[in-house]
Amino acid sequence: MVSKQTSYEHGGNIYNAAKTKDIPVQEILDFSANINPFGPPEWLRSCVSIGVDRLLHYPDPYADELTKVIAERHGVDVETVIVANGSTELLYQLPRVVDCKRAVIPVPCYIDYSKVMELASISVIPVLLSEKDNFAPDLAEIATMLQPGDLLVLGNPNNPTGALLDAEKCKALAKNNPEVTFLIDEAFLEFVAPKSSLAGSTDNCITLHSLTKFYAIPGLRLGYGIFPVEIAQKLKKILPPWTVNSLAQDVGLKCIQDLEYQKDSRTYFKICRKSFVERLASFSELTVFPSAANYLLIKLTGKTTVATLFKELHKKNILIRNCSNYQNLGDRYFRIAIRNEQDNETFLAELANILTPIKKIPKISKTPAIMFQGTSSNAGKSVLTAALCRILLQDGVRVAPFKAQNMSLNSYVTHDGLEMGRAQVVQAQAARLDPDVRMNPILLKPNSDTGSQIIVRGKPVGNMGVFEYVKYKATAMDVACECYDDLASDFDTIILEGAGSPGEVNLKKHDIVNMRMARYAESPVILVGDIDRGGVYASFVGTMEVLNHWERALVAGFLVNRFRGDAKLLEDAHDYVKMHTGKEVLGVIPYLANHGIPEEDSVSFKEGLFEGEKPDQDHIEIVVISLPHISNFTDIEPFIAEPDVYLRIVEEPADLGNPDVIIIPGSKNVIGDLQAINGVGLSAQIQQKADDGVEIVGICGGYQMLGKNIHDPQNIESNLGQIKGLSLLAMDTELAKDKTLIRRKGVHKQSGKDVYGYEIHHGQTKSNESPLFAYDDESACGISSLSGNIWGCYLHGLFDADGYRRAFIDSIRLRKGLAAYQGTATLYDLEPAFDRLADTVRAGLDMDRVYKLLNL
Repeated sequence: MVSKQTSYEHGGNIYNAAKTKDIPVQEILDFSANINPFGPPEWLRSCVSIGVDRLLHYPDPYADELTKVIAERHGVDVETVIVANGSTELLYQLPRVVDCKRAVIPVPCYIDYSKVMELASISVIPVLLSEKDNFAPDLAEIATMLQPGDLLVLGNPNNPTGALLDAEKCKALAKNNPEVTFLIDEAFLEFVAPKSSLAGSTDNCITLHSLTKFYAIPGLRLGYGIFPVEIAQKLKKILPPWTVNSLAQDVGLKCIQDLEYQKDSRTYFKICRKSFVERLASFSELTVFPSAANYLLIKLTGKTTVATLFKELHKKNILIRNCSNYQNLGDRYFRIAIRNEQDNETFLAELANILTPIKKIPKISKTPAIMFQGTSSNAGKSVLTAALCRILLQDGVRVAPFKAQNMSLNSYVTHDGLEMGRAQVVQAQAARLDPDVRMNPILLKPNSDTGSQIIVRGKPVGNMGVFEYVKYKATAMDVACECYDDLASDFDTIILEGAGSPGEVNLKKHDIVNMRMARYAESPVILVGDIDRGGVYASFVGTMEVLNHWERALVAGFLVNRFRGDAKLLEDAHDYVKMHTGKEVLGVIPYLANHGIPEEDSVSFKEGLFEGEKPDQDHIEIVVISLPHISNFTDIEPFIAEPDVYLRIVEEPADLGNPDVIIIPGSKNVIGDLQAINGVGLSAQIQQKADDGVEIVGICGGYQMLGKNIHDPQNIESNLGQIKGLSLLAMDTELAKDKTLIRRKGVHKQSGKDVYGYEIHHGQTKSNESPLFAYDDESACGISSLSGNIWGCYLHGLFDADGYRRAFIDSIRLRKGLAAYQGTATLYDLEPAFDRLADTVRAGLDMDRVYKLLNL
C-alpha cells in the first residue's frame, strides 16, 4: 500500500499535501499541477454566477452547442467531436472502442496511458526515449516498431518532458501506417501552437484535448476528443448522457470563443517561462530539459536527492512532482509547473536555500506595502492612507504614501518646482515628509468632459483626450513603476492608494492605479466602503464579483468607513460578507464630521462637506463659487475652523444671498468656467454685489476672471481665442504655453502680514496697478480695485497663514461694523488633526492584521 506522502509526492495531490500540514490548500504553492499561470478568464466568475440558474434544469445531454463550436474551430465534422467530463474520461473508454492488441507508448509519458491499457489487458510496448535527445521521440525509429492493429500513443507536447512533435512528420507517419491507430494527447497544446493540432488530419488519428489546464479551471472537469467517425459512433453508444454539466458547457463555449484571453495567456506564459528557465540555469546541480509546454522536466545531478528536495520544499508549502514513478526516469528527476512571476520567484528563493547556485540568485523582494482601494470614489481612501501613514510613523516605521495616478484639480508645487496631487502632499505631511513627486508620478487635471492636462513626474507633457491617454497609459505605467521602486527603496513600507474602484469594468483593461499597481508592488489590498452612502455590503460583494481571479487573491479584507452607531450591530452583515466572498471585514471606522484633514478632491467640496453651521455669535459670511472645473478648493479650507466665519458653497444665483465676501476659486478651465457662470447669471450677480461693496476675491483662475479679457492664442483651454472677463479689475491675461510652477513667501503689503503658498498657472497677467503682495525674491503679485473691495492674486494657500487670515477676517468685521475678534486665535495646524485621526483609525482597524499583511 502506498503511503499518503508517497501518494501526493508522485500524484501532485494538493489536498493530501495540505492535510498533512493542516493548512488550507490556498497556502500550498502547487508546482506539481500544470495550470495556466495567467489564471482563469476574467468572465469566469460572472459566467458561473449566471449559470447557477441552469442547475435547475437538465444540461444538454450531449453538449450539442459546444460540440458544434469545437467542430468549427478545428474544421472537422461535428459527428467526430465528443465532449466529456475531462479528456481522461475519454482516455479510459478508448480500449472499449479501439480494436488493438498492442499499445506502443514512448516513455517517459503520462502514467495513465499505460494504466488504461493494462486495465484492458492490452500489451504495452514501451519505446525508451533517449535523454541525449532530450527525450524527443524519434518518429523514424518508432515507425520500425509499428505493426498493423497497433495503437500508438503520443503526447503533444509530452508530459512530463514538454517535447513537441513535428506535426508534419507525425501526419506523414499516420498516413504511411493506415492500419495503426494514432492517439495524440494534445492536452497542453493550447499553450504552444494550437494551429499545429493533428485533429482530423488523417482517418486513423484520435486527438484528446483538455480545456481545464489552459483555462485554469481544473475543478470544473471539461475536455473533448476528435475521432474517426466509426470510433466516435461507438463511443457515443457506451457513454452515458449528461456527463458534462450545464456550468461546464457554458464555460467551455466562452473559453473557446475568447481569442483575446488565449493570446494574452500565451504572451504571459512565454514571459514567465523565459525568465524562470534563465534563473534556473544558475543552479549547477540542475539539468533543465527543453520544454515547449507550461512545465519543465529537471534532473538533479548533485548530492541532493529528489526525495530530500521534495521534503524541504514541502516544509515551505511548495509542492513539486517527483518523477521517480515514471517509466524510463529514475529517482533523480522531478517536474515543476511554470507559475506566475511572483510564485516562480518564491520557488527560486527557497530552492537557493537548499541547492547552491553558481551565482547568487538576486533577491527580488518588494518593500512591504499595503493598499487602500475603494468601492467608489470618495470612499475615504485618501484620509485613511494619511491615517495609516501617521499610525506607522508613531510606531517607528519609516513610511511613505504612493498613488500611481491621481485625477484631481487640487494640486501643489513642491520645493523643487514640480506639481503633484494635493492628497499625496497631505499624506506626506502625515508621515512628516517633504512632498515628493515620486509619491504621485502621474497627475491628470481635467480641463473638459473628455480631456485632461497630463502631468508626469511633476511636469506637464500636454493635453490629451480620453483615447489618446489610453494609448499613453503603457508609458505612464512604466513611469509609475519606476517612481514606485525608487521611492520604496528609501522606506520601510509604502501605503498605496487606489483610484475610484477596481470594479469599474470599463477601465480595468488599461488600469495603472488599482489592481495592476497592487500586483506590481506585491501589495495586499484593503477594500474601503462608505456605509454612510448606503449599500456598502452589496458594494463589497459586487466588487468582488467583477474582479478576476488574481485580483480577488490580492484583496485581504474590507474596511467599513463612516459608520454612525455601535459597530456590534454590523456583525451579522460581516458574517454574510465573509460567507459570500471568503474575506473578512478588518475594521469599522466611525463617521468623522470634522476630522480637519484636507479632502482629496472636489467631490467632498460639491457635496457640501466644506460648508459650516451658521455661528450663533457675531460673524462674517463667505460664499465660494462652485465652478465646474474648480481647482485647489482647499484654499478656503482654513476658514472652516474659524468660529466667526459662516462658509457657504454656491452654484446658482438664487442661492447667493447677501454675503460679506465672495471668493471665486481656482479653475483648470477658466474660459469654460467663466462661460458657465455667465450662462447661469452668476457673473451679473457678482458684478452687482461688487457695486454694493461686497468683498470680491479671485484666486488664480478666479483672479483672471476678474480682469477685462482673457486671451488664449495657444488654444490651451478652448478654441475661442479670447473671452471677456468680469471687468472688475484693470488687467488682461494671456494663457501662455509654459506653466508657472513656483513656491512663494512674502508679505501682504497693506497689513504687513506674512503669506506663503505656491503658484500653478498658464496665465500671464498684465496691469499698471500696484501689487498687493511682495515676495522674498523681489517679485510681486495681485492687484485690487480703486475701491479696495475687489482684489485677487495667483497665490494658492494664502489663507493658510494664520496671521494674515485673521487680519483678513477682522478687516471684513470692521467694515461690517463689528469689533475685531477677541477670542483665541485659530491655528491651521494639521498635526493635532493627524494624531486624532490616527487614534480613531487605530481603534477601528485591526492593526495586528495590518502588521501581518505588511510582514512587519
